[in-house]
Amino acid sequence: MQASTAQSAPSASPSSAVSIRGLWKTFGQQAAVANLDLELPAGSFIGLVGPNGAGKTTTLSMVTGLLRPDHGTVLIHGADVWSDPVAAKARIGILPEGLRMFERLSGRELLQYSGRLRGLPGAEVDRRAEELLTVLDLLAAGDKLVADYSTGMRKKIGLAVALLHNPDVLFLDEPFEGVDPVSAQTIRGVLKRYAAAGSTVIFSSHVMELVEQLCDWVAVMNAGRVIAQGPLDSVRGDRSLHAAFLELIGVREDDGQALGWLGAAGRRPERSAAADGSSPADGTSPVNGTSPADGTSPVDGAER
Repeated sequence: MQASTAQSAPSASPSSAVSIRGLWKTFGQQAAVANLDLELPAGSFIGLVGPNGAGKTTTLSMVTGLLRPDHGTVLIHGADVWSDPVAAKARIGILPEGLRMFERLSGRELLQYSGRLRGLPGAEVDRRAEELLTVLDLLAAGDKLVADYSTGMRKKIGLAVALLHNPDVLFLDEPFEGVDPVSAQTIRGVLKRYAAAGSTVIFSSHVMELVEQLCDWVAVMNAGRVIAQGPLDSVRGDRSLHAAFLELIGVREDDGQALGWLGAAGRRPERSAAADGSSPADGTSPVNGTSPADGTSPVDGAER
């Protein structure tokens, strides 16, 4: 099956930044995403959450045009990602999982290169690049090769690239994974400012506390399907998002019987007579289980 064309695609809701209809992706016999439908509201901070293997990364890859779906439609503010990719991709910024960048460029050169690829005037690219480097605390590392950046610095320069052309919708796949607390706080501040200006942020995570802090709208995925979606308060109810998530996923409680061998008790052998130097109750040797006929010691043959 192929992704649908613009002619057969339904129109997007006027209030939706992203409309996903009937999205499918299979790998062999395994359906990674199965008939997914989502309407993601514009101007929201949206969390796409689920356990490992739920299909979050596969979904974001298809929505952003990095992976072709088997079937389904994705509209970004009405532009079809697969039949009108230029129009759709002009409106989005992406920070994908396993970000690959031109590592032999400096951070500043990477931003200048990316801005010119987007068709921005050179002077405007330079101005925006300097502002992003400053706000993301990368100015001192601006002329350093990206290959020499730490994980947190790479995430921040990747975010700068994604924001440089001021997209309508920003897609982030696990943006805080492996990031130190200082860099994470900087990234949070930039994302909140971006969303407060009326743009849409969509990011995947399995850290419920982080989603609860940042998001006002949530979609919960499991086994390639959406099992709950809506404003944060309606999804979590009167519980924490973490508790609601576990209930929705249906986590099996540990009965306490499995893995009983783990821990110190499982490593401690039973004390034997040999361990404390006493003789076995039957009078046999602690070495080979035999009792010498002459009553001598089994160690040196001497009488006790």
